[in-house]
Amino acid sequence: MALASLQAYWWLIISVLGAALVFLLFVQGGQSLLCSTHHDYRTLMINSLGRKWEFTFTTLVVFGGAFFASFPLFYSTSFGGAYWLWMLILVSFVVQAFSYEFRRKRGNIYGTKFYDGLLLFNGLFGCVMLGVAVGTLFFGAEFTVQKGNILDHAAPVISQWAPTHGLEAMIVPGGLLLGFAVFFLARTLACMYFINNIDGGNGFTQLMRVKTLTNGLVFALLFVAFVVVLLLQPGLRWVDGAFVEVKNIYLQNLLQMWWCLAVLLVGVVMVLYSIFRTALKGNYFKGIWCAGFGTVLVVLVLFWIAGYNDTAYLASTVDPASSLTIANSSSSHFTLTVMSWVSILVPFVLAYIWYVWRKMNNTPLTEKELEQDSHVY
Repeated sequence: MALASLQAYWWLIISVLGAALVFLLFVQGGQSLLCSTHHDYRTLMINSLGRKWEFTFTTLVVFGGAFFASFPLFYSTSFGGAYWLWMLILVSFVVQAFSYEFRRKRGNIYGTKFYDGLLLFNGLFGCVMLGVAVGTLFFGAEFTVQKGNILDHAAPVISQWAPTHGLEAMIVPGGLLLGFAVFFLARTLACMYFINNIDGGNGFTQLMRVKTLTNGLVFALLFVAFVVVLLLQPGLRWVDGAFVEVKNIYLQNLLQMWWCLAVLLVGVVMVLYSIFRTALKGNYFKGIWCAGFGTVLVVLVLFWIAGYNDTAYLASTVDPASSLTIANSSSSHFTLTVMSWVSILVPFVLAYIWYVWRKMNNTPLTEKELEQDSHVY
């Protein structure tokens, strides 16, 4: 394969991993629902989520690792420069990991409420900040790239970020819109997941249907606002050896890559259909799958219009020449080729995950099952 084809292929892989990560954030969304749900249902909810939390954490790690291997300049620029933002995200996921394991341990001097508070922190902060981090792909950041610095033995650092090292991204309106849209989407998906995975009686199911509608409507409003801001956003395109500012660049990308627009519309319709059918149809329990697949399609399109069509997927607001595209930030032809052979294993890994998921969700979780289980979160 030609280098350009390999770069496009690996951006597709990154897009798939990012889309899967957003879908799996239903775990974080479910954690944010714990504090607003009656204690009688909380144990069921935590144990339902506790059997899935590793999927989100693992996908986040793989997403970062894939970026490191395929687009190392982005990794060194964003993960290395905006490290306060990424470190805060990582901390929120680390506290999630030990909260599940220690909340019911013997000798727990902090009590279960302390760890439930950490799960809430991960559910809210983790979702919003991941959205803010992805928002930098559309709204740019304050950084410079000087590849010649690699020869400086005293300070071989090629990427320099703003002094706040990522904290400034937390006050970008567009990024915050995306972050809170991701948060309410995660809550909506979590409600659908609970309906599908937990047999908690009619009272619990009806409560989750109501929460699906309320959180779904808030998500829809935030997402529409984000899309409006995004389509009006200018951006940089690589044209004839230089970056050129283009008005409404993401709108142009949608129109020029018509298949992106078609996939986006299908994904949006699937998510909205799932929200309203789950909320209004008392015997519908599979909304998580339709909404989940729709979520994956929408996120795929967001990554595609950010990186394809010679678009700068990470634009520098202080030095446009330092902006990153999939062409100028990728690994070598040899590295991408070797990794492409390795990527053939990805479908088998996904098939294994699907198999394990089906086994774990063979029957809805009940209180009786928890009483007989030796390991309860």
